[in-house]
Amino acid sequence: MPGPDAEMTSVTSAIPLETVALRILRLTAIPALLLGAIGSVSLMLRAGHNNNSLLLLFLFGLWVLSPFLLLILAERVAKTWSALARGTLYGLMLAITVGSLSIYGSVALGAPVAKTATVFVVAPPVSWLLTAAILSIAK
Repeated sequence: MPGPDAEMTSVTSAIPLETVALRILRLTAIPALLLGAIGSVSLMLRAGHNNNSLLLLFLFGLWVLSPFLLLILAERVAKTWSALARGTLYGLMLAITVGSLSIYGSVALGAPVAKTATVFVVAPPVSWLLTAAILSIAK
């Protein structure tokens, strides 16, 4: 039995709240990003279901996946970043996921439009620029 002068520490008090919040955000953002990538490609395939070119569908699939791959790469590099920069990255993962699924979903599941491919061509570079701009500010 410890004496009255023994220090009592708990596991939860040893971990800063900021670290716990960052871990929760990371554990939410990474699976959401993976689901967003799968959902985005699925919606792209749905929108392009009349296209008979497997090569074109494959290339569009890589194009649509590129912002998600960029964010996964950034997460690998982010191990040495500040907590603010990593938190911003995880927030971007969630924002890009929700934004991509919303945009692609409205095109793939909405009323048919003539220029469906335009959204799938423009959205990835916009995501890259958004990611680069916000992370450069956060770092």
